[in-house]
Amino acid sequence: MNSIHLQQTLPEVFAERNAIDSEVWHKDIAFVKNEIYLIEADSGTGKSSLCNFIYGYRKDYQGIISFDEKNIKTLPIKQWVDLRKHSISMLFQDLRLFTELTAVENIQLKNNLTGYKSKKEIITFFEALGIPDKLNNKVGKLSFGQQQRVAFIRALCQPFDFIFLDEPISHLDDSNGEIMGELLSAEARKQGAGIIVTSIGKQISLAYSKTLKL
Repeated sequence: MNSIHLQQTLPEVFAERNAIDSEVWHKDIAFVKNEIYLIEADSGTGKSSLCNFIYGYRKDYQGIISFDEKNIKTLPIKQWVDLRKHSISMLFQDLRLFTELTAVENIQLKNNLTGYKSKKEIITFFEALGIPDKLNNKVGKLSFGQQQRVAFIRALCQPFDFIFLDEPISHLDDSNGEIMGELLSAEARKQGAGIIVTSIGKQISLAYSKTLKL
């Protein structure tokens, strides 16, 4: 997949508003591979909705979202499964981890679908982010910042053309945020992938190609 194209896209819940001041909603805009985008947003402007629309979890929007100019509302379930396995990786704001499983078990659930990363590579991610001692701890016992790092590692454990990160460092210190940025940039370069980050204030340090106000 080479592009994600939004054409006059707007959450249905916003349809009755008198005016929409946005560089994303109700615009014609495309995200392309090898570029890095920052979407700055205020609370309540629909950044998490945007992620859910593009990932196919929700369809309550007007307009068109296309992958390589194919309307995603027409995609069959089988194609969505393939896209989520090979083309789109997502780090949701609410993380969506399985709290009763250990950190490494959460990673393995994703990685076992494609065998994309070796066990050694996964452990290296944990070491780089300062949580190697949390590998076998249940996620429900970890702090939210530690959980963010686990969810981030999981997002890297698949091939992707685009990776979305919804407020990925909201509970991380600057040092871990910088490390996350370095790991993310390296992985995206290796795959020639596009990166799309949302933020309501705290931003992961990346060489952004374009900044958009949601």
